[in-house]
Amino acid sequence: MLSPIFRTALVLGLLSAIGPFSIDMYLPAMPQIGAELGAQETQVQQTISLYFLSFGVAQFIWGPIADAYGRRLPLILGISLFAAATVACAFAPTIGWLIAARFVQGIGAAAVGVVPRAVVRDNYTGVEATRLMALIMLVISVGPMLAPLIGSLLLQFGSWRLIFGALLLVALMSLMVTLFALPETLAPKDRIPVNVRSMGKGLRRLLGSPSFMGLTMVGAFGFGSFFVFIASASFVYTETFNLSPTQFSLAFALNALGFFAASQAAAPLGARLGLSRSMRLALTGFATTTTVLLVLTLAGFGTLPVIMALLFVGNACLGLVMPATFVMALDEHGDIAGLASSLGGTLQMVTGSILVAATAPFFDGSPLPMVATICFCAVMAFLIGQWILSRSPRIAAPAE
Repeated sequence: MLSPIFRTALVLGLLSAIGPFSIDMYLPAMPQIGAELGAQETQVQQTISLYFLSFGVAQFIWGPIADAYGRRLPLILGISLFAAATVACAFAPTIGWLIAARFVQGIGAAAVGVVPRAVVRDNYTGVEATRLMALIMLVISVGPMLAPLIGSLLLQFGSWRLIFGALLLVALMSLMVTLFALPETLAPKDRIPVNVRSMGKGLRRLLGSPSFMGLTMVGAFGFGSFFVFIASASFVYTETFNLSPTQFSLAFALNALGFFAASQAAAPLGARLGLSRSMRLALTGFATTTTVLLVLTLAGFGTLPVIMALLFVGNACLGLVMPATFVMALDEHGDIAGLASSLGGTLQMVTGSILVAATAPFFDGSPLPMVATICFCAVMAFLIGQWILSRSPRIAAPAE
């Protein structure tokens, strides 16, 4: 029989996996979508960047709703909105229609990005909460590894529209899980009405905190590098290196494996070396690896094995960085952790979507624009990280 904490992790992990599935299952079909709808590569990439943008902004909306009305209601509303937008995606006659539907899809998916973290805070603290979050991440990590393979398999039996049919089934299953397997965890007496004045005070505090903003932007550029890879890799791997959708899915899964496997080691490494030192080392590794990759690509040695190997190492370093930035950014703001979590998630997702949108015109299917943008993100994360860790070394003190 499953233990309560593992059962909770399974339920919350399945809900949280909607976001990764709605992105990663879709990736192998991007070149086919462009061809069928007569869209340019940059237009197809907008279906990713605008999804990220709406997902990021909407997190800031769903968080206060969950505090005011409980956890189940925003989940039900968000998943229902996601399902309706998924149907619109499946029947999209033009690229503009698809972009708009994906934007709405991101708004709905944001609910399952925010609310599960609040459920964790409702039920667990300390070591148990850390253990639960690690288990949830383990469930979520299956998405980036299996979703592209499922997407490529569906393409063997029909068009890209089948993928959205599969996502609709995922949404309906998630709705059933919410209705029948997830109890309400926020008692009516603990609910906080939305108060614009108190939110404004908290926002001013967070935006004026160098440690919070610095660590958040380290995470933002880290996420940004992964978003750029997500938006570009399908074109680079299939058009430049002539990989089939299934081969691309396997290559993508390898990079995701490096990220999520390393993220499971972030807590033990932070406990042994201290979060500050482990983050410095990981940021140095991330920036160094991607810089080497950029130099090799400029020199004409950007072959598929070289790109895959160095991105695997770089994403593994990034996997060590991301959990630490989240923990350290919230360390001084425990009394407004919900607001801080929503703001941090919003800033990171919006930054990532802006990076994808700003660099999309330079993508031509070759590896260089993708590699150069990833390197830029890594160097920015490294510089901001070194500055904030040197300026505020005590932010990692509790873990050291």
